[in-house]
Amino acid sequence: MLTDYIREAMRLGHYELMEAGKFFATTPALKGLWAEGATLEQCREELQSTLEDWIMIKLRHGDKDFPALNGIDLNPQPQYAEAD
Repeated sequence: MLTDYIREAMRLGHYELMEAGKFFATTPALKGLWAEGATLEQCREELQSTLEDWIMIKLRHGDKDFPALNGIDLNPQPQYAEAD
């Protein structure tokens, strides 16, 4: 599921070439997540690395509010006690 989430986030990434000749990337559904690189490939790699760090930091700090991406949901599902 984690790999699917990362793949989907990368698929939803938006890349643009800036005036300075660097590439800039965001994943709009994941506010505040961005990266830049000298080439498109470096920018993609940096975005994925930043995304992986973002996920780990949220988990480490107990933040369980991940935006669902096209039906892929990392949020813990509530566990219900079985009825006797």
